[in-house]
Amino acid sequence: MPSLLITNADCVNEGCRFEADILIRDGRIEAIGADLSSRGADRVIDAAGRLLIPGMIDDQVHFREPGLTHKADFTSESRAAVAGGITSFMEMPNSKPPTLSLEALEAKHTRAAEVSRANYSFYLGASNDNLEAIRSVQVGQSCGVKVFMGASTGNMLVDDEATLDAIFRESPLLIATHCEDTPMILANEAEYRARYGEDVPIAAHPLIRSEAACFKSSSLAIELARRHDARLHVLHLTTAKELAQFSPGPIAGKRITAEACVHHLYFDERDYAEKGALIKCNPAIKRPEDREALLRALAEDRIDVVATDHAPHTLDEKGQSYFNAPAGLPLVQDALPSLLEHVHAGRLTLEQAVAKTSHAVAECYGVEERGYLREGYWADLALIDLDAPYQVEREQVLAKCGWSPFEGRRFRSRVIMTLVNGEVAFELREQGGQVNDQLRGQRLRFRGVR
Repeated sequence: MPSLLITNADCVNEGCRFEADILIRDGRIEAIGADLSSRGADRVIDAAGRLLIPGMIDDQVHFREPGLTHKADFTSESRAAVAGGITSFMEMPNSKPPTLSLEALEAKHTRAAEVSRANYSFYLGASNDNLEAIRSVQVGQSCGVKVFMGASTGNMLVDDEATLDAIFRESPLLIATHCEDTPMILANEAEYRARYGEDVPIAAHPLIRSEAACFKSSSLAIELARRHDARLHVLHLTTAKELAQFSPGPIAGKRITAEACVHHLYFDERDYAEKGALIKCNPAIKRPEDREALLRALAEDRIDVVATDHAPHTLDEKGQSYFNAPAGLPLVQDALPSLLEHVHAGRLTLEQAVAKTSHAVAECYGVEERGYLREGYWADLALIDLDAPYQVEREQVLAKCGWSPFEGRRFRSRVIMTLVNGEVAFELREQGGQVNDQLRGQRLRFRGVR
């Protein structure tokens, strides 16, 4: 593995911004200092005028393998991820078949080791009938247990009260929840079907997947976590009403944490008129005031983590009627630039953006030796030009589905280079972005957080 020396970098790390050189050997950060040029390296990268940050650790992606690889797979989506400065991902269990056993979990890890350009881990899914697998999973086998407390695909809606209680009581790992109340959603669907038939307008989506449905489900998850002192992480919050349930302040010591996703921070219900089902997702993109509340909650550390919930579908699938168009957006390639728009607008600081996408994710899940610029840690890094405007175009999309909800939008910052385990995984050149297809990521390691 070649050694690398990054010079004159504008580093952001652990609440500080400073200029430094970073020397990388054997995949790890060997030294961080003011002038390391005398140390020598196989390649020197002059980062003058560029921002160097820990790579984003995305705690929520759907890469669709196995079973749904016509729309995504570990190869294509990890390539898109590293092009967006994402160096590690945690992938969800609602593949086909779903990841409900330890054997299925290990099969995913084995496949990712063969093809993934980024580091990886996988959730063990929960169902009404796999409690024994959840009891048996060990620290390090999985990043967490994913519980769909709302509608989902396949056998993954946990709606049996005794099973749900047992999961929160006995899971040895962090519990990550999708919180929407299915009976409320079904009642809303029936109401809109009675009014519109099958031609329900896409603008009704945040009313069907309503604020009340989100709040009822997240309230239940929090009540169960408090009852059993479980380690709970509530995924993709979308409503102002839910935020009061979470405590502001540093993530250290929190037993209940929360996540927001880049599309809920960027879009609001006014965008349905232009984007239609392309921004249909669960939970739904909601009101402008909800989006503003999420941004405020990020700034006050009430929301701890920012992720993507990258969930690609084909354009043909998205072009169907409201009830038939699947929910989910491809997001990994432009997630960091979209988040940095809030920094440019003064809504977040650079230090906060870095904390939410790397430091806090590492702390939330107990990721070992990643998520920081620290000597001895793995060199998972993103080099960003804060003043390199670009417009998102379809022909640049690396996700297998071949489209982006950000198409036509202009971002002011761009990922120039991504390093995974000390190797260049992506580099922007004059002829376009180049992904290193020889590189393979590593399985993430964890310390216990239960």
